[in-house]
Amino acid sequence: MKTAYWLQGGGCGGDTFSFLSSEYPDIIELFRTLDIQLLWHASLSNISPHDHEQLLSAIFDGRQPLDILLVEGSVICGPAGTGMFHTKDGHPKKELVYNLASQAQVVIAVGTCASFGGFGTDDIIEAKGLQFTKKEHSGFLGKEFTAKSGQPVINLAGCPCHHDVIAGAVISVANNVTLELDRYQRPLEWYGTTVHQGCTRNEYHEYRVEESDFGEIGCLFFHMGCAGPLVPGPCNKLLWNQHSSKPRAGVPCFGCTDPEFPQKTPFFQTPNIEGIPLSLPMGVNRAHYMVYKGMAAAAAPEHLKKRSSKV
Repeated sequence: MKTAYWLQGGGCGGDTFSFLSSEYPDIIELFRTLDIQLLWHASLSNISPHDHEQLLSAIFDGRQPLDILLVEGSVICGPAGTGMFHTKDGHPKKELVYNLASQAQVVIAVGTCASFGGFGTDDIIEAKGLQFTKKEHSGFLGKEFTAKSGQPVINLAGCPCHHDVIAGAVISVANNVTLELDRYQRPLEWYGTTVHQGCTRNEYHEYRVEESDFGEIGCLFFHMGCAGPLVPGPCNKLLWNQHSSKPRAGVPCFGCTDPEFPQKTPFFQTPNIEGIPLSLPMGVNRAHYMVYKGMAAAAAPEHLKKRSSKV
């Protein structure tokens, strides 16, 4: 039997709610099938505070093995590096993060706050991700940190992270599968392609048939701030609740898997110069893009311009 501990840091709990939406399998069946004992989750466990303290003592001194540590929410280091904005029993909770991570075989950052700091990285609360702060390898545990398995922190980015990604990562590590990671330590299994790949609006994007309002069926990248071509993620392939995604529902992707999330510009406006977005799809040459998109818009088929489809 393997063991898991779910620690909640500075965050909203949205990743827990996402994980609870798992259906095939649901989380009870998942842990039972994998033979994982969930030692603690603040919202799901019902052991007494005394028993919880005894559990932590057993983990810290090695009497209780810890195979998987899942951390949800950022590590709060403020004010002035003390961590006293977020405490447990009068002590900075960041100490608990460090002590548990030092004992775990595998450490998983669940969500963008745990991965990269998310909300509060530039504020007085001094939020940090476990191993990154935004794009800098300067997270709370440090660049050189590895869990007892020798692996760095596995970053499951998303606000919240997709429930199937959380379940898939737990299945992988429970079966001793080493996940291949990108440069920000996100598993390529789910973050190896952009959100744009798999989007039902791709044809509208290619011909620059643009929308300037919600709920329409054309492309949302050029005016509405859609970050789908800019960020990696599975949202248009692993649909939420097996049904939909933001772009499929007419809402722009706001790039929640990116280390810089949340961005400083408005979510639903595209920063541009003369109609050309400042941020272009990964690997695209700006000069070629300007020429290509102008020609593509002129060549757009009538059925796309009319937003008509027989599907």
